[in-house]
Amino acid sequence: MQDKPVTLAAVTGAHGVAGEVRLKLFGEGLEGLKPHKSFNEGALTLSKVRSDNKGGAIARFAEVADRNAAEALRGTVLTVPRSALPALEEGEFYYSDLLGLAVVTDAGDEVGRVCAVENFGATEIVEIEKPDGKKFMVPLTEQAVPGWDAEKLTLNADFVD
Repeated sequence: MQDKPVTLAAVTGAHGVAGEVRLKLFGEGLEGLKPHKSFNEGALTLSKVRSDNKGGAIARFAEVADRNAAEALRGTVLTVPRSALPALEEGEFYYSDLLGLAVVTDAGDEVGRVCAVENFGATEIVEIEKPDGKKFMVPLTEQAVPGWDAEKLTLNADFVD
């Protein structure tokens, strides 16, 4: 896959008055975030980060001096280049690998594009947007999704909504 950015966290708001921010963590959580000091192609430099003991984190960035600047970052995602992440084991993938992929049935019919990947506990769920704008979800299981590559995700035709 190409070296497109991978999202590790998102800023959910300011924390305190000194410029710290609250983070929603993705992937490996805090342990996946700690090794990285530069985010968003160098726009944000991590000075320190700690757990908020609620599954998120509190972070300070060198470029953020006060609460107003921290609040302005609300909604900002923290990305790193894929090349900055560890190599994947067999069967592992990053959600960003699937986002935007064309979706076709196992018979070759075009279905739409992957617009989201979620995990509500049991397994990953792929959300697919059809050309008419309607969306549907399928489980990321071998029965529903026999496979994917860098260009397309193949969907069992029985799962097309």
